[in-house]
Amino acid sequence: METSLDTSVGQIRLERPVMLASGILGISLDVFNRIYRSGAGAVVTKSLSREPWEGYPNPTVLSVNGGGWINAVGLSNPGAPNFAKMIEPNREVPIIVSLVGSIPEDFEFMIKEFENCKVAGFELNLSCPHVAKVGLEVGDDPELVKKIVSTVKKSTNVPVIAKVGLGTTNYLETVGTAIDSGIDAITAINTIRAITIDVETQRPILSNKFGGLSGTPIKPIALRCVYEISSQYKIPIIGCGGISTWEDAVEFFLAGASAVQVGSAVGDNWINIFDDINNGILHYMKKKGISKIEEMVGIATK
Repeated sequence: METSLDTSVGQIRLERPVMLASGILGISLDVFNRIYRSGAGAVVTKSLSREPWEGYPNPTVLSVNGGGWINAVGLSNPGAPNFAKMIEPNREVPIIVSLVGSIPEDFEFMIKEFENCKVAGFELNLSCPHVAKVGLEVGDDPELVKKIVSTVKKSTNVPVIAKVGLGTTNYLETVGTAIDSGIDAITAINTIRAITIDVETQRPILSNKFGGLSGTPIKPIALRCVYEISSQYKIPIIGCGGISTWEDAVEFFLAGASAVQVGSAVGDNWINIFDDINNGILHYMKKKGISKIEEMVGIATK
C-alpha cells in the first residue's frame, strides 16, 4: 500500500499537510523558498494591509510558562502593493497571502495588487486580537464579515480562507456567516487575547498591554474549535494553534482538519520542524494502514 502526504484544502492541493502559519519568519521570498524546500506544504505570509504599517514599539514579544508566547507586534508590514512586487518572481512556492483590513474596499484593493503573482490562496485575517478596528473587531461583526467575504469572492478566482478566532461573539456564527457568503475554507484559530504584568514595575510588560497568546497553551482550545466546526459545518478546515509535533498534527486531522499550520514552534525548532512532523505523520499512517490524509479527517467526530 502506497502512503501519501498529499492533501487538499478545498481547491488548494498540497504535497504536504504542514504549512507555515501567518506572522512567522518575516516576508522574504528567499526565506519562503527555504521553508518550502524544508518540508512545508505551503507558506502563509504575514498579514498585509492596504498601506504600510509600522506596528507597535518594543517590547512586542515575550515567552510565558508552558511553552507559549504573547505577541503584540501590531501587524507591522510593508503594505500589499510593496509585498506583491517582492513575490512576483515566485514560481515554486505555494504562497497563501494573508490580508487584513477594516472595510470590503480594503480587501478588494489588495487582491488586485496580486493579479500578476503566483498565489495559492488568500487568507482573510478576521481575528487578530490586539489591533483596533481590524481582526477580531471585524470577525465579531457578522454583517461586515458577509460584506468582506462576498466582495473578495467577486474579486478573485483564487481560493479564499477565513481565519477565525475567539472574540466577544460566538465564533461559530462567524464561521457560518463566512460559509454562507461563499468562503472556501476556514483556518482555526488565531492567537488568543492575553496579558502579562511585571510584578516589580507593577505594569503590563508589552507596550500595547494586550497581545495574542500562541503556542502549546492554546492547543486544546484550538483543537476544540476545529472539532466543533467540523461537527457543525461541511467546510475544509486548516488547524492552527499550539502544533509542534506529529501527534499534535494527527489530533487536528482526527478532529476535522485537512491540513495544519505551525507558527510558534518554528521559533523553537527552526524550519527542520516541517520535515520532522511530516515524517512522524507518515510513520503513523503506515503503522495504522492509512494511505491518505483524507482517510483520517474527522474520524474523532463520528
